[in-house]
Amino acid sequence: MAGPLDFNLTGILNGLSDTLAKAKISIFAISTFDTDYLLLQKQVLKTAKTVLKRAEYGFE
Repeated sequence: MAGPLDFNLTGILNGLSDTLAKAKISIFAISTFDTDYLLLQKQVLKTAKTVLKRAEYGFE
């Protein structure tokens, strides 16, 4: 999903961070008024994408 997140959408950051934590991937989360950002180390990006895709999170 791109763009501002609707206030009715809750638990997204929790789901993403929990999924990555189970794969032992550290994140730095930044939350703004209308969206969240996950920062991770470049060397784990490919693994993180694979883990998130397996958990049925999509990417654009």
